[in-house]
Amino acid sequence: MKTHKLINRIVCDPKIMLGKPVVKGTRLTVELIVEKFAYGATFEELTRDYPFLVEEDIWASLIYAAKRLANEEIFTA
Repeated sequence: MKTHKLINRIVCDPKIMLGKPVVKGTRLTVELIVEKFAYGATFEELTRDYPFLVEEDIWASLIYAAKRLANEEIFTA
């Protein structure tokens, strides 16, 4: 699946989770998915723990996070 189609799976709505990026149609934040993945959760575990989640949602969350970080400015002291 192309990056732009994956990114469209992530939405920000001030009425949902205070506007944090979430998987479309859910209240599951990109932050939670990335954090669980970073701590060692597998795709299988995430989709088991969140049955409404599909593999493309996880990929979309990872790509979204990477794109956001790519645009951050870093300032040194």
